[in-house]
Amino acid sequence: MRPVTLITGASAGIGAELARVFAAHGHELVLVARREGLLAALAEEIAATGRPRPTVLALDLARRDAVSMLAAELTSRGLEPAIVVNNVGFGLVGPAAALSRDEQLAIIDLNVRALTELSLAFVESLVRHRGGILNVASVAAFMPGPGMAVYYGSKAYVLSFSEALHHELSRRGVRVTALCPGPVPTEFQTRAGLRGDRAQSALLSLSAAQVARIGYRGFMHGKRVVVAGIGNQIALFLVRMVPHAALLPLLHWGTRFAARDAERPRVSAS
Repeated sequence: MRPVTLITGASAGIGAELARVFAAHGHELVLVARREGLLAALAEEIAATGRPRPTVLALDLARRDAVSMLAAELTSRGLEPAIVVNNVGFGLVGPAAALSRDEQLAIIDLNVRALTELSLAFVESLVRHRGGILNVASVAAFMPGPGMAVYYGSKAYVLSFSEALHHELSRRGVRVTALCPGPVPTEFQTRAGLRGDRAQSALLSLSAAQVARIGYRGFMHGKRVVVAGIGNQIALFLVRMVPHAALLPLLHWGTRFAARDAERPRVSAS
């Protein structure tokens, strides 16, 4: 079985940039997302640099049988993960009580259930290759998020789960890292209806390429948690000093301010 790096949500944004970074460092890739055309274009781009052409698997990881289908496809090709990068996820902007219940449960299915299943499905091959798991969380994981309540809650799970898994698997030679970016100008923000405030962008925002490089470096050094960018690190330090009773209205205002249309729920995906 040939070892590969499996990257989900690789069709755009941080996922695509992570694919470029891993490929540039010599990793053979398997790219997974729903949009096959974008995956194929990225695979051709990587192959044009002289690296092995990534394997492309168009698959909706929200399906309950997606991970078993993915595992079977990898086995049939003689591949097994040495590294799993869980980047796929999405969020909804709007009051939780006003949003579609089914769509909010779908956030949990993708951001929590699928990530958990992918993190655990290939542990034995990760051990064999002394590889690891890179889970893309968010600075949202460190705080409650009125206006994006389920999304923030899902990222809190990703952070907590990843930290615990880091401890459990380290004794078996497997590294686990939670990457926590702040605002990143990608499809996630655009499709969510979030605008890029200039002051916020200057202080907190990094490009997807910057986040990918920071995440790769932290993962390869075996870090448990990587908060991308000094601005976000300072912001989180300050947030921890503010009681939640005072923080909640500030966060709610920030979400509403960043939304183009605060009264209209929007979906975002990454």
